[in-house]
Amino acid sequence: MAAAAILPELATQVLIPVAAAVGIAFAVLQWVLVSKVRLTPERRADGGAAKTGPGDYLIEEEEGLNDHNVVVKCAEIQSAISEGATSFLFTEYKYVGLFMGIFAILIFLFLGSVEGFSTKSQPCHYSKDKTCKPALANAIFSTIAFVLGAVTSLVSGFLGMKIATYANARTTLEARKGVGKAFITAFRSGAVMGFLLAASGLLVLYIAINLFGIYYGDDWEGLFEAITGYGLGGSSMALFGRVGGGIYTKAADVGADLVGKVERNIPEDDPRNPAVIADNVGDNVGDIAGMGSDLFGSYAESSCAALVVASISSFGINHEFTPMVYPLLVSSVGIIACLITTLFATDFFEIKAVNEIEPALKKQLIISTVVMTIGIALISWLGLPYTFTIFNFGVQKTVHSWQLFLCVAVGLWAGLIIGFVTEYYTSNAYSPVQDVADSCRTGAATNVIFGLALGYKSVIIPIFAIAFSIFLSFSLAAMYGVAVAALGMLSTIATGLAIDAYGPISDNAGGIAEMAGMSHRIRERTDALDAAGNTTAAIGKGFAIGSAALVSLALFGAFVSRAAISTVDVLTPKVFIGLIVGAMLPYWFSAMTMKSVGSAALKMVEEVRRQFNTIPGLMEGTTKPDYATCVKISTDASIKEMIPPGALVMLTPLIVGILFGVETLSGVLAGALVSGVQIAISASNTGGAWDNAKKYIEAGASEHARTLGPKGSDPHKAAVIGDTIGDPLKDTSGPSLNILIKLMAVESLVFAPFFATHGGILFKWL
Repeated sequence: MAAAAILPELATQVLIPVAAAVGIAFAVLQWVLVSKVRLTPERRADGGAAKTGPGDYLIEEEEGLNDHNVVVKCAEIQSAISEGATSFLFTEYKYVGLFMGIFAILIFLFLGSVEGFSTKSQPCHYSKDKTCKPALANAIFSTIAFVLGAVTSLVSGFLGMKIATYANARTTLEARKGVGKAFITAFRSGAVMGFLLAASGLLVLYIAINLFGIYYGDDWEGLFEAITGYGLGGSSMALFGRVGGGIYTKAADVGADLVGKVERNIPEDDPRNPAVIADNVGDNVGDIAGMGSDLFGSYAESSCAALVVASISSFGINHEFTPMVYPLLVSSVGIIACLITTLFATDFFEIKAVNEIEPALKKQLIISTVVMTIGIALISWLGLPYTFTIFNFGVQKTVHSWQLFLCVAVGLWAGLIIGFVTEYYTSNAYSPVQDVADSCRTGAATNVIFGLALGYKSVIIPIFAIAFSIFLSFSLAAMYGVAVAALGMLSTIATGLAIDAYGPISDNAGGIAEMAGMSHRIRERTDALDAAGNTTAAIGKGFAIGSAALVSLALFGAFVSRAAISTVDVLTPKVFIGLIVGAMLPYWFSAMTMKSVGSAALKMVEEVRRQFNTIPGLMEGTTKPDYATCVKISTDASIKEMIPPGALVMLTPLIVGILFGVETLSGVLAGALVSGVQIAISASNTGGAWDNAKKYIEAGASEHARTLGPKGSDPHKAAVIGDTIGDPLKDTSGPSLNILIKLMAVESLVFAPFFATHGGILFKWL
């Protein structure tokens, strides 16, 4: 046998939980630093407002505004947003919890029935000469893993939302001292979420593997098959979080924009607009809680896909613990790499001017990728034997440790490329978005045409990057290579999430500044933070979609192996019908989610118009609008509307697997993957470009932008219409599609033993 890994098992057992603990401790530290910003007005002995330090004079004092009232107002608005978000998530989790219970029972019944609920040991699926634990055990442990993944996903989304609503007003108040201070507050809060999520996901998975191992003993094949339930739990919750949160936020956003900006000509986030609180709540439940659950799901699934393949390779057969948990080691190193990277943004360099914000965020991506590459090289050298074999559709393929290093690295760098291409197409610093803004001169129609074209064009390079990484990683290490490439893309998840959560926090900070009536100079600072956040949110979505493509391919490979399909032949009618139906599913799903946003926005527009027309003194600002009704419209709509798209995704693999069998299901998975990735990238980039084209006109930073403005001009109104159309694309259907392709694949993998034994009822009759 080839030499074992350098890192002994004991060191691995210590390294993984220690890395997770460091991540959690770092998140707590960042939270403590953010909480130092006070939300209560400080008073000096002489009755004036306190100085926070030498040179920290506040803009309000210059402009003679009362400092005390501003802070009180900010605190009030923050608590309204926080309450709205919390009550929505609790309502959503009630329904999702019910679903979780029903689905857990389904998993148990389906997997238990594979051997007729027998408790006898059975021959292993891959090594027939060995005995493995009964199918009933797999059913019980898969169900437990599913619940664990689901709960972790919900908790990470909820904590992210809590941190974001805690930090938004603090960012607004820090903006009085300068853009650098506000940036650090927003970024630190994002980092809390990023590190908490990366570390808790790793820790729960690690604990689950060790606890399940007590029962499974030497049966690693059964152990890691049961662990796949963890990925299924994470992603199924993410689907409801993304769809529900996306419908909520966009119904409020579209309603607020159409009536407020286009009809009434009042600024964004104006306190007179009844939908403004719902809009700000939406940023937290959609972009933060939804995104957190989504990336956690990707992370859990790529780990599960890699572990399943490893358990039937030489690592699993020879029971080598350190190389077996190589995916977890990569994630552990990722937490440390991201920790170093974060210090560059918060401690080593200070932002002094508005134009330094976006480069600082881009540097985060580059630094984390470079540091992580070194980390992967190190862990591949220490954690893997020099030569080993990887399961490749029935045969064992010989692989070297440096080849596995290349697989992870290619995923990591492909993620960076996708991030930068996304940035090029969605940032208003470059010509694509400026062209879209320019097309607003001739009205909304040309804006829409240009925006759609931009979205389709932005698909080209990311797809080549994904294709190259799949080809390279598969050639080097079969499906395991693809799974670790996905893990490579997600290894810097802590930094990715920090950058991503930073966007909605800055957006909220701007909204609070507007509602609290702060000076326009503060609004300019928060707008600059927000515009950079918009682009980075698009980069985050790019990462999520790219990694989803790799993850679902790896899961697809594991499913095909588990369902004992030797080849997927497109020319057989069984597979081809699956392929063409699978390619249609993302369209059906997008239609459902967009229509949901449209009908919810319709109710919102009617309500906002009703309030403007019937509440006396609302436009003059002498009476307050009824915010609660708008919040209720968004909540009710999203809870009701998230069920059908969720059911479509969750039921398709079950129906296809039971009625048509595993071959047709493999066609459906391949079709959904191929068409879903394209639509997801184009939808989120089109929406991002329209949003930033509008911001480009509003900011009026260049000569060209000033010829299109100011706010309220015809080109600006055309840009607002484009932005409104793009909202459901970039925040509801686009980001939810990556969950669709992953979720169907992981669900098929979990139910593969059942489908292989009892599936394909229709074809058996024919």
